[in-house]
Amino acid sequence: MQFELTEALIDDILFSMENQDMEFYLDTKEGVVVSPNDDEFLGQEEEESDSRENWIDLPHWESSDGFRLMEKFAAGLRNPLVREELSSALDRGRGVFRAFKDVLSRYPEIEQLWFSFKEKEMRRAILTWYNGLREEWGLALVGEEPEETEDLVLEDFTFRTATAEDADKAGELHRICVAELESAPVPPDRITEKKSQWIFPGTVSVVAETGKRDFAGYGTGILKDGTLQVSALEVRPEYRGLGIGEKLLEILLKRVTEHDFTHVCMDLPLASEGFSRVLLRFGFYVYESRYALKRESKNLLE
Repeated sequence: MQFELTEALIDDILFSMENQDMEFYLDTKEGVVVSPNDDEFLGQEEEESDSRENWIDLPHWESSDGFRLMEKFAAGLRNPLVREELSSALDRGRGVFRAFKDVLSRYPEIEQLWFSFKEKEMRRAILTWYNGLREEWGLALVGEEPEETEDLVLEDFTFRTATAEDADKAGELHRICVAELESAPVPPDRITEKKSQWIFPGTVSVVAETGKRDFAGYGTGILKDGTLQVSALEVRPEYRGLGIGEKLLEILLKRVTEHDFTHVCMDLPLASEGFSRVLLRFGFYVYESRYALKRESKNLLE
C-alpha cells in the first residue's frame, strides 16, 4: 500500500524512533503511526485485527544508533573545548546518554546545533527507508533537501556595531586569546610586536552577542594609509566552530566599503591557521610568512 511521506508523518516517525519503550508501526492505509498499545488495539489478537494487514515496520533505530550519532557529532564538532568534553562523556560507559546531555546543556548554542544535526541525520534515515519502499513500488526516488545547519545556529546571534562600552568585554576576550598563545614556542608578544596593535573600537568594529545578550566575539580593524588592518577577530572558546568568526569578518568587509582603502590585511596566528580557508574564500591571498626559532641553549645550532 503506497503512502505519501508528509512533514507531519515525518515528525510522528521521528518521535516514534526515539521512543525506545514502545512498539510502533506505520499504517500505510491511513498514513499514520500506530502502536499495539493504543486503546483501540488493546485486547485484540494480531489475527483479529484486519487493519494490521496494512502495518509495516518503521525505520530501524536503536540506542546503539543514537550512540553512533553522538560519536559522529562530537568527532565533527569544530569547537575543541566542547568536543573534548563530549568525547569524555562518551567514554564513561554507564550513564553516557545523560552525561552527553549534561555537557550540551552548558552550551545552549552547541546544544541547538546537536538537535539540528540529530534531526537531519534521522530524517536521512527515514528518507532512505522511504526510498527503499518506493523502489519496491516502481516509483522514482525522492531527493534530500539541503539544509544549512550552521545558518540555523547563527540565527540565535546578533551582530551590531561595537561601541566604547564594549571595550571591557572585548579586552577580557583578547586577554583570553593571548593567554592561549602563551604555550607557543616563542612568546606571542615577541612574534607580533611589529604586527598590528590591538585597538578597540577601531575604524570598523563589530560585536556578536547571543540571544541572551552575552558577549560572544568581536572583530575590529584600523584604517591607515589606505589599508584596513584587521587587528583582532576573536570568539569566546565556548562559541567557536559555529561560523561566528566568518560572519564577523563578512560584516567588517561590508562596512569598510564606506571608507577609502585599497587593501585589507589580517595577521593569522599559527594556532588559527585553519581559518585561512575562510580568508581564501573571501578572496584573501598569502602576503608573507614569518618563522621563529626558539633558543634552547647558548648556541642556537646545538
